[in-house]
Amino acid sequence: MQRIVINGGKPLSGRVPVSGSKNATLPLMAATLLGRSPSVIRNVPDLRDVQTMADVLRSLGATVDFSEHTMRIDPAGFSNTEAPYDMVRKMRASIYVMGPMLARLREAKVSLPGGCAIGSRPVDLHLKGFQELGADIALEHGYILAKTNGLRGAEFNLSGAAGSSVGATCNVVMAACLASGTTVIRGAACEPDVVELMDFLTKMGARIEGSGTSTITVQGVESLEGIVHSVVSDRIEAGTFMTAAAITRGDLIIENCPSMHMEATISKMQEIGVVFEDVGDGLRVRGNAGDFRRTDIQTATYPGFPTDMQAQLMAFLATVPGTSIIKETIYVDRFLHAAELVRLGASIRVLSGIATIEGVERLSGAPVMASDLRASAALVVAGLAAEGTTIVNRVYHIDRGYESIEKKLRDVGATIARVSDNEPDDATTPPF
Repeated sequence: MQRIVINGGKPLSGRVPVSGSKNATLPLMAATLLGRSPSVIRNVPDLRDVQTMADVLRSLGATVDFSEHTMRIDPAGFSNTEAPYDMVRKMRASIYVMGPMLARLREAKVSLPGGCAIGSRPVDLHLKGFQELGADIALEHGYILAKTNGLRGAEFNLSGAAGSSVGATCNVVMAACLASGTTVIRGAACEPDVVELMDFLTKMGARIEGSGTSTITVQGVESLEGIVHSVVSDRIEAGTFMTAAAITRGDLIIENCPSMHMEATISKMQEIGVVFEDVGDGLRVRGNAGDFRRTDIQTATYPGFPTDMQAQLMAFLATVPGTSIIKETIYVDRFLHAAELVRLGASIRVLSGIATIEGVERLSGAPVMASDLRASAALVVAGLAAEGTTIVNRVYHIDRGYESIEKKLRDVGATIARVSDNEPDDATTPPF
């Protein structure tokens, strides 16, 4: 087992690059199965989740080659109708293959997905959409069984109790691309990751209107072709580096920053007192420009404040004077990182999906345990500011969504390293 060890308390300074978006890449990879010819995807981040999705595609018969952030996927052998448990359990996004399987193979047996331990994240909206398109759905022995004699267009609402679903919107749109007739999806997600997929599918030959709005119309076509496409930068990774600059009272230039997709995050951090400046080839983030002020945050679907930035902002607000409130409306159980931040000296109380944060003067290093991907990022961010040594355990979570995060942070002044169980990690023999 590996851990990340940080000696904190040093302001970050310099330039840090942002990799391609994980949440955009995964549905694009699944979408290549809809094509009759190979696709090439560039700016692909080298992440555990990307490798897992590549393995899922290979298990279905596709050929996947990945080198130097470029992925070539040939769907010529795509014929297997089962996505097995041993692969799908590793990552929820594996269910993205279900839409292409139904569209092209007319049958799918997909294990109910696994993923992070952040509470219930059902796939009912995915299944609802497929049923509306004419698929017969059954659940047996932990698998979703779906069959169709041919998908057909329909008009329906895809929003749920927590609002729109990015995953369901992407999955159902992929299926609708090869369905007969016209599909109108109301309550669709508007996230940049959805827009990226719509652009990708359109380049493949799909006929889609309403991308970026809550109503998407898809006119089914007979076939799609492979394309070459470059993935947009990761807005959550960029936001994580913004909080790293802020919490360390540092000064970073974030290269390849997709700031046009980050209005809610940037606006909230400006409200706290972080200073942003467009410098042409990046976004400068200054956490050393003045005093910080408390704030309230409520997560929401795009263009609201993203749930994937909630943990990182909680870490930052733990060092901001006053009482701040965070209300989580997307995944109400997504507060497991709060108890670990308390181990670092934060003052946080959680009750019924609401976290109350009393800013403290300083955090102090301690061993902590990551529960999920964004919790991992929050603990690393907190460790950068904490006095002494912080040890973040279960870092396999962070490898799912951040490429070479310790190297990127080390290049801007952090004292951070990755160690294995057989390596010393105590303060007297630091791995730096």
